[in-house]
Amino acid sequence: FPVELADNAVLVFDKTNGFVHTDTLPVARALLDDIAARNGWDIYHTSNGAVMNDEMLSKFKLVVWNNTSGTTLSDEQGAAFRKYLENGGGFVGLHAAGGDFYYSWDWYVNELIGAQFIGHTMSPQFQDAVVINEHAADLTDHIPDRWLVPNEEWYGFDKSVRGRSTVVLSMDEDSYDPNDAGMENGDHPIAWTHKIGEGRVVYSAIGHQPDTYLIPEYRTFVEK
Repeated sequence: FPVELADNAVLVFDKTNGFVHTDTLPVARALLDDIAARNGWDIYHTSNGAVMNDEMLSKFKLVVWNNTSGTTLSDEQGAAFRKYLENGGGFVGLHAAGGDFYYSWDWYVNELIGAQFIGHTMSPQFQDAVVINEHAADLTDHIPDRWLVPNEEWYGFDKSVRGRSTVVLSMDEDSYDPNDAGMENGDHPIAWTHKIGEGRVVYSAIGHQPDTYLIPEYRTFVEK
């Protein structure tokens, strides 16, 4: 583990104990490296949950969960991460970080992510869809009001997070074929932000396809 890091250091956690986004993980890592280099941030990548302890987490301003899946932390590690966030740390969750059908850690799905994944588009799995900019935060100032995102896998959740989180991007449910995958909710957030204690949370369900991380609007969104 790293010993000396700058104050704005970023930890990228990409442990996978479920579905592995084999093609996407390295492209997302490259984007995060590029963002860190451009901003002069130190960055550290690991799939080892042992990094989640008070001493190590204190070195990082932000933790990015890059397409994590399955159970990734022990109870002790999870408690350390929760403490870090509640005391002012930052969390960014990308796509699969909120894409498991079941979570053994209730706090993670109910409080951190805020909704339970229940399915994604199928037949076809990857579709063009229109994403609506809610203009609710500066995260999306650069994104058009109606943003056509090509060839993506679109998540459905058991409920809308609106009212508990600030929804920054939502879906036009008339712009894709839901195929009865829990994809028709009437109100369909796809990226949102909220606070947990003193910490800031941003989650984006967009990002299954490697090419999505090459789209300028999405690259800027992740950087913000």
